[in-house]
Amino acid sequence: MKISKQDALNWYTFFNELPYDEELLPVQQEIALSVLSQIETAVETENAARLAAIPGVKCLDGRTYYVGDPSHFPSGCKSCLMGTGLSAVRRTNKCNLKCPFCYDFGMLDQIPAIGEDLWEIGGGKYRVEDIDLLLRISQKPTGIAYVYLEPFMEIELYGPMIRKFADAGIHQHMYTNGTLCTPENLRMLADAGLPELRFNLGATNCADKVIENIRLAKTCIPQVGIETPMTRAFRKSFMEKKQAILATGIDFINCAELHLNENNLPNYQGENMYMFRNGYLSPVISRRITFEMMEMAVRESWNIVVHDCSNHTKFARDLHHRAKEGGWFGATSYGSEFDRIPYEAFLPILSDPAVSFVEEEPMPADLMNGGLIL
Repeated sequence: MKISKQDALNWYTFFNELPYDEELLPVQQEIALSVLSQIETAVETENAARLAAIPGVKCLDGRTYYVGDPSHFPSGCKSCLMGTGLSAVRRTNKCNLKCPFCYDFGMLDQIPAIGEDLWEIGGGKYRVEDIDLLLRISQKPTGIAYVYLEPFMEIELYGPMIRKFADAGIHQHMYTNGTLCTPENLRMLADAGLPELRFNLGATNCADKVIENIRLAKTCIPQVGIETPMTRAFRKSFMEKKQAILATGIDFINCAELHLNENNLPNYQGENMYMFRNGYLSPVISRRITFEMMEMAVRESWNIVVHDCSNHTKFARDLHHRAKEGGWFGATSYGSEFDRIPYEAFLPILSDPAVSFVEEEPMPADLMNGGLIL
């Protein structure tokens, strides 16, 4: 069903007014999902045209897009998308910042502790001395990533674990907001064998101190880059400090499409939204900013990779993970972060006269029966 934009607006306004726990009838579910499809098709059609207009775009085996020298493409992303996947190593349940795009916004004081001397890997809890046993029994991953939440809150604990994985020949990368980096702890990470460090530069709106720490990191760690959600605030601050950022010697910018859940959605209320394959919810502007960054990198000959780390990329990542785990054809855990469709989030795009559906048709007759038409 190619529902019209006006009918879509009428129905989502109605659905939004229903009690939160009221289930839709099957015919109403069909309408609700048709609206998501129409919005997604409109957004994806325009995105495809924007991407096609960027010269020199490269594709990594149909899984993700980027511009720049392939030798600068982050090794951690290759492991995630082409290797055995991304194995998260979690240790730190605290952060020193409160970013509006954080999945745990407003919940940071409720994040469970991992446990004294313990690390969470694959849902299990391990001490450093258990890693040899784990590697002997389990399939060795091509790469792991240190995430959750800010590793530099207790970075002094990370050296022994990094050495274990480095000795095993496993690629490692770490995420940080960069505010707690020092020449000493960056050198410690390098000496332990960390080959890749990623800075969420959007966490501080491109603070000068963090830009300097990126430069310091690049003096001792082989691959250093930026990975941050593409937001209006980041675009503004990046443009103001573009030259200083590029002068740090970074290898890549991973332009993450902003992914919203119940915690951070209120911070972006009023933005035009779409849902990718009924899963991740994102502001339309987020990937558009990625395309701007990619086009700018080509036009100005930046000597880095600019990577379109989009919802499509994350969708491909999950399919790859399931296949590597021996899942059946089509197996995936990709899905929505919401218990029900957040109807209110789509009212701005359905009300925006600048947005058109690619194809519209009248409501089917069988959906017009039973008093369903508003």
